[in-house]
Amino acid sequence: MIKISGSAADIDSLNLEYVPGSPGRKIIDILSSSSNVYNFTSLDQLKFTINLRIKIINASKDLSRTSFSFRIFRKSKCNTDYWIRTDEGGFKLKPGAKPASAIRDIYRSSSKYGTECATAMVIVFYKALADILNDNTFNITFPYIYLMDWQNLDRKLNIATYRSVPDYLPGDCRYFKNPDVNPETPEWQGENAIDLGNGTYYGHGIGIRNTDGIINALNRHRAPGSQTSAYLIDSVTRLDFMYP
Repeated sequence: MIKISGSAADIDSLNLEYVPGSPGRKIIDILSSSSNVYNFTSLDQLKFTINLRIKIINASKDLSRTSFSFRIFRKSKCNTDYWIRTDEGGFKLKPGAKPASAIRDIYRSSSKYGTECATAMVIVFYKALADILNDNTFNITFPYIYLMDWQNLDRKLNIATYRSVPDYLPGDCRYFKNPDVNPETPEWQGENAIDLGNGTYYGHGIGIRNTDGIINALNRHRAPGSQTSAYLIDSVTRLDFMYP
């Protein structure tokens, strides 16, 4: 159920703003039909939440079409016009570089970049925010960016992982675990992937696939002789950025 300032939301009117079958409409359907109550302070805050999730989905699809490569941290690479590659393999925003421009450069100059899947998810979150906020707001809000999996995250992103949530939503980041990963390829111990809202997920290094497709890709990197399949775990990582 969706409530705005304590009152039930007008779902029929809200639905008119999103095309049937679209991620926006699916988000509304899940929230409004849930036994859980989702509270928003205003209609604008609700729309911002829905539209940010749509931007996350679009940023995921856009990244999947680039030449952004999958690399382990010790072999990661970045465009040094915007980023400093740290000894750990992360990317630190270069002094003087504009944060929004630096994030967009990953998409624009994708062949100059390579890292692993969790970092790609953070990049997607930042790109979605750069697309929904004006550049000035984004740059003021995120003046210092460090990209390296889920480490050193800016608190203003409000990224958190939850177990056993009542509902999973388009734009969520899910995790596929490969418990019997081949010890020679530990980077395939799991895959972070964005729920695209149509039964498919975007995972960096695997691309856009359905659940079985991602599981099958991970299973190709099991320890020799293993019969233990990869699986989608009951958790979600979300960008809960507050409405500005």
